[in-house]
Amino acid sequence: MQITKVKNRGVLFTQSNPGWDLNVYLIMGRKYNYIIDTGLGSLSIDPIKEYIKNNNKKTIVINTHYHWDHIWGNNSLRDCIIISHKLCREMIQSNWEEMLEKNKQYCHGEVEIYLPNLVFEKELYFPEDRIKLFHTPGHTLDSISILDEEENVLFVGDNVGDNMEDIIPSIYCEKDVYINTMKNYEKMNFDTCISGHNTILKKEVIGKILGMM
Repeated sequence: MQITKVKNRGVLFTQSNPGWDLNVYLIMGRKYNYIIDTGLGSLSIDPIKEYIKNNNKKTIVINTHYHWDHIWGNNSLRDCIIISHKLCREMIQSNWEEMLEKNKQYCHGEVEIYLPNLVFEKELYFPEDRIKLFHTPGHTLDSISILDEEENVLFVGDNVGDNMEDIIPSIYCEKDVYINTMKNYEKMNFDTCISGHNTILKKEVIGKILGMM
């Protein structure tokens, strides 16, 4: 597990798998710790628990979308509030068995279904920490993004592809919906872009994607 500090309060945990990397992102806010996505199981979450073990703040967990590689560690954080889009909870429930059967070779520690216990449809805001969650359909219909307004860091889930050669991800919705989400990103105030699988990028990647659409 590679651990990378991002500005003052962000920490990126990157797990390397054959041919692909997987990111889990921690924001250590004033009121809460925020864990964005939960990886491949309990062993994906253990390093983050260790990192914040002496931190007395409560932890908020966020699932950016329903795909297996972003939710399998939920059960290891079942004592926390776990937030997602309303569609995400529904899609985890309906796709869990199929996703587990097809990808069980990637299980990293204990994996057990645990659904988000707080859902929203458009936007959710944590004013004490200046953390904004908002619906950004594109890679999937349930995709959300997280903006750290204090540090100008945007976590886009899988709306940015795995690497610079495949910077446009697989899109499971209408192309125009994805383009609209990219255009909305362009209007936002951030300079650092973090995604589910890629390296830490600059805002310019959004313009590059739009130029390729």
